[in-house]
Amino acid sequence: MDYSSFREKLKTICAINVVPFQEESKAIDWDGLEQNIQFLLQNNLKVIVPNGNTGEFYALTLDEAKQVTKKVVEIVSGRALVVAGIGYSVETAIELGKDAQAAGADCVMIHQPVHPYITEDGAVEYFQTIIEALDIPSIIYFKNQNLSDNVLKRLAPLQKLIGVKYAINDVQRVAKVIREVPKEHNITWICGTAEKWAPFYFHAGAVGFTSGMVNVHPQKSLAMLEALQQETKEEIWKLWEEVVPFENLRAKYHDGNNVVVIKEAMEQLGYNAGVTRQPVSSLKEDDRKAVSKVLQSWGLVNQKV
Repeated sequence: MDYSSFREKLKTICAINVVPFQEESKAIDWDGLEQNIQFLLQNNLKVIVPNGNTGEFYALTLDEAKQVTKKVVEIVSGRALVVAGIGYSVETAIELGKDAQAAGADCVMIHQPVHPYITEDGAVEYFQTIIEALDIPSIIYFKNQNLSDNVLKRLAPLQKLIGVKYAINDVQRVAKVIREVPKEHNITWICGTAEKWAPFYFHAGAVGFTSGMVNVHPQKSLAMLEALQQETKEEIWKLWEEVVPFENLRAKYHDGNNVVVIKEAMEQLGYNAGVTRQPVSSLKEDDRKAVSKVLQSWGLVNQKV
């Protein structure tokens, strides 16, 4: 397998799709999921990540997570790279990874373990065991600020590790680790905290970023990507100022608003986003109005407000 080709394809936006849930039953709205994926494809997103945090991976059963990956692969049908989120215990992550592999996913993104007890050696063993158990390549989702970057340095030589979604908002730290991992390992560094932090990460050496905002306003996200790739500073910071209010809303309550702000914005624009599952509640009224204000500032037609 030519892993270098995967690395090149990650130099873009990783679109983290939503999973719509029905209001009463909280069951997955499969038609809504298909509409969401088709929307991302129609707007020229080249990497789609089912079972990411914006897709409420943490609120899905294992069977649902498998079904979501399979459904997204079917809808995408080769038109974009599909990166399936996997995680939990080593055995569970491998089970999810092998299922994603059999379904036709192109690679996997390994979430960090959810339990609070983790050591450097244990993290290396965790990620390495999962990576080596799969035939398709892996991306590591790295977000625990208390975990040493030595984990990434030790794993970087693995052939099937093609990228790191780095989600610790410490610009000096990310710049340092990118420079300390030898270039010959060909790791693709991805800003894991979306458009708000992408300019800082790109300056440090990242070449792609993740986005939940693409579910709402993909044109603005793609404009940000183009500006970053072309290094047009004036345009970068103009776009940054436009997206920060939205991303700040998502960051409220220690990121508790992350998904529900996306779904509220989609619903206000007439898209089928559905509700969130526990432990995320519906959006507070003042935050809902703030979402409306941002959408209006972007000039998006909003029939429900």
